[in-house]
Amino acid sequence: MLRTHIARILVASAAIALALSGCSATTGGAQLPPAQFVAMQEGPGEEYVIGPLDELTIHVWRNPELGASVQVRPDGRITTPLVTDMPAVGKTPSMLAEDIRLQLSQYINDPLVSVIVNKFAGTFSQQVRIVGATEKPASIPYRANMTLLDAMIAVGGLSEYAAGNRAKLIRFDKETGKQKEYKVRLGDLLKKGDSKANVLLMPGDVIIIPESMF
Repeated sequence: MLRTHIARILVASAAIALALSGCSATTGGAQLPPAQFVAMQEGPGEEYVIGPLDELTIHVWRNPELGASVQVRPDGRITTPLVTDMPAVGKTPSMLAEDIRLQLSQYINDPLVSVIVNKFAGTFSQQVRIVGATEKPASIPYRANMTLLDAMIAVGGLSEYAAGNRAKLIRFDKETGKQKEYKVRLGDLLKKGDSKANVLLMPGDVIIIPESMF
């Protein structure tokens, strides 16, 4: 009886230890797969979406007087000759060109319109935001194949009191419609050069860097 009782205690203790280890493994967010410091091959990202304060050049073939260089207003609209208060934010350049073409077709036959983005900020959903204990917290435009290392270089790295290995990456999952939280090891990446700590970023990512407690 005594041996049976002791065996049960040992089994219960082992089960509790296993449960606790499982809990500790799942806290603090999931892990993202590592990205290479130098990409083996580059590829295009998602088509660019125009954001507020982007600077655009509108070309109308054979009708230069109908083109213009404009900045998207904070309300997300632009105005060009014969086109007033055209919504621009949330459209790709090709979508905006088509909308302007339809508007101009009331005045000229078969206009050919092109839209070029000269200076871009993008929408919030296309920016990467880095906040907390960094040298210069910022919101930077996402570019194709951007990694965590690229973003940290853009903001000047970690501040003196940053707890880099406790940083978090918040990402919106389009499939589930929910936010996901991932652990990122900025301290290992920037101070130790650990290539496994570098990860690919996505448009709309938010990186939060806490300060060390001491």
